[in-house]
Amino acid sequence: MTVAAIPEPSVPCIVPLYVDASLLVFDKPSGLLAVPGRGADKQDCLSARAQAAYPDALIVHRLDMATSGLMLMARNVATQRVLSQAFAAREVTKRYIAVVVDRLDAPPGDWGMIDLPIIVDWPNRPLRIIDHHLGKPSQTRWRVLGCDASGSNTRVELEPITGRSHQLRVHLRALGHPILGDALYAPQDVQALASRLLLHAVSLGFVHPVTGKLMTFESPPPF
Repeated sequence: MTVAAIPEPSVPCIVPLYVDASLLVFDKPSGLLAVPGRGADKQDCLSARAQAAYPDALIVHRLDMATSGLMLMARNVATQRVLSQAFAAREVTKRYIAVVVDRLDAPPGDWGMIDLPIIVDWPNRPLRIIDHHLGKPSQTRWRVLGCDASGSNTRVELEPITGRSHQLRVHLRALGHPILGDALYAPQDVQALASRLLLHAVSLGFVHPVTGKLMTFESPPPF
């Protein structure tokens, strides 16, 4: 099957990593919205570029604008419904890589769990905060991949169990180790350590809604 490139005048074309009659998989760059925002200056996004080449492309899930990595789209309403239900039922495996500030010690047993409820910070939307009384249950598995020689930052692997907006960014800040380049949740000195948010969706696994085959995709982090 021929894979169409998606043109956009100001950035390189985005080519799907995978295409079939039911779904599309993209590697979204940091700085590109997943869906249109409010205002004429926020209409350029992955979904719009996908639909320019594949008019039947439909959103299934989202990544933050600052986050890069794997995104899945459906090509018909029936597939969109099945995939959305799979995400809601936690049947889709997602892994991320992030670089956080300072040395973060590995949890006992290799993998740890952050279990902190998240709610919208209404006076400061779109920010989220931890709220033990009103927040929605939010869980993130994490492990340390390594620290740099000076101990000034740590590379971690993350597996969100739930899918709250900004979950990984809020949870890592709650650990005291915000992500480098995070303009929303890191202090200014940590923001200045990277030119972008160092958070990337590196793997995605799910059952194909038509064939029943297990589909797995990987995208190495660009940092």
